[in-house]
Amino acid sequence: MDRNTFELLVDKAFEELPPEFKSRIENVHVVVQDLPDEMQLGSVKLKNQFSLLGLYSGIPLNKRGPNYGMYPVLPDRIAIFKDNIERICRSDAEIEARIREVLIHEVAHYFGMTDAEIREAGY
Repeated sequence: MDRNTFELLVDKAFEELPPEFKSRIENVHVVVQDLPDEMQLGSVKLKNQFSLLGLYSGIPLNKRGPNYGMYPVLPDRIAIFKDNIERICRSDAEIEARIREVLIHEVAHYFGMTDAEIREAGY
């Protein structure tokens, strides 16, 4: 799949987030990368760059103190790893579904959920 089509699917998945969640997301930049870099891999302690499908970087909402935002802060970031998603999918429809799943997972981290909590919630 070409990059533009992939990015459009990421945008579509973001737009289709439930309004009660989407309306609470602020200062988050969603990017598409081919593969995670070494710093991203190190932050999640993975040695295999091909197993990471997405990554949230930032300060989750439930960890922000009362002074958060008093000074300019860089946007939080959600990276979606195109090559890794394509590697495990067999069709464009499967790619679209996996993008949605990965984006929801990373947005859940933005809200402060752990991997265990995300799995418990059915994602």
